[in-house]
Amino acid sequence: MTTTSSRRVRRYSGVLCLALAVLMSRAAVAVDLSKCGRCHAAPPVTVTAGPACVSCHSAEQDLAEDSAPAFTQALDAEPTEKPLDAAALKPRPALDSTELLPGMRVPLYYEHTRIGTHPNEMVHIPAGPFTMGTDERLPDEGPAHIVDLPAYDIDMYEVTNGQYKAFMDATRHRSPPQFENRTWPAGKVDHPVVGVTWNDAHDYCEWAGKRLPTDEEWEKAARGTDARRYPWGDGFGMTRANTPLYWNSQQREGDTSPVGAFAEGVSAYGLYDMTGNVWEWTESWYRAYPGNTHPNENYGEHYKTLKGGSWWDCSFYKCGISAPSFNRSFFLKTTKNNSFGFRCAKDAH
Repeated sequence: MTTTSSRRVRRYSGVLCLALAVLMSRAAVAVDLSKCGRCHAAPPVTVTAGPACVSCHSAEQDLAEDSAPAFTQALDAEPTEKPLDAAALKPRPALDSTELLPGMRVPLYYEHTRIGTHPNEMVHIPAGPFTMGTDERLPDEGPAHIVDLPAYDIDMYEVTNGQYKAFMDATRHRSPPQFENRTWPAGKVDHPVVGVTWNDAHDYCEWAGKRLPTDEEWEKAARGTDARRYPWGDGFGMTRANTPLYWNSQQREGDTSPVGAFAEGVSAYGLYDMTGNVWEWTESWYRAYPGNTHPNENYGEHYKTLKGGSWWDCSFYKCGISAPSFNRSFFLKTTKNNSFGFRCAKDAH
């Protein structure tokens, strides 16, 4: 990796991880991938060869160098915070702490579940049209168009560790990698389960008598019928969601948070964490929206769409906020990391 290439990686941060993966597959070199943060978690990540990357990012995802600036410039440039000062970082609250962080109505960690381990309570979304997508940002998010959906129900919260363990115990499904002895990490019973593939999410929802939401259902539940940018309105709220900007403002190392902890981040329909906390798998393939003529070789039935952004994403690296309600990402069904989770939906009766 040349010095010039290293500068490019820093400049375009997580977006270029895809291109970097392909470059690495062509020349086995030691590269620090800590900037690949749009969807990846737990830095620093150091990889010494390409195959580990291209297992998720195939050659079809290669981003041409001349396309990266436009991609990056199109990202939001809303609130910016000073970079984290590693030497001044405050420690995470202790597991037995009752400290409430700004915007949170419960401690970050606690022992006993407050919402239970049964499948999530659901919110009814009435039939009718809404505005999907936008004309103001990334090419794959547009054009803004009207989608008319039948009524459906969708989980109020992301599926938690405690709920996922109930599924594991009932079906002998494999554990996520962060579990030990088939049990969630201490203090995280109500945190969203992470480290799950699309297939894991699909199997949980099916076991619960539900299914994954489509891209369209997820976005309507998040932004309502008034085309709002975030679940709570059009302006970003630093203490309304678990985002990288939130942790940066607190000068703390980030983490997932108990579902529903950010009460003021609730959507118009009453859903929580539709911005931030974890990216959420959807049922939908990554396809172009109707009327979108921008070429993208990644469209088709190869990648599944994720929505919502996470506690750990591109904005951590000053690319801007990556979690407006119309934002979407795409990954192979087999991909998993500690910023991917899910919630379920079902047809209304």
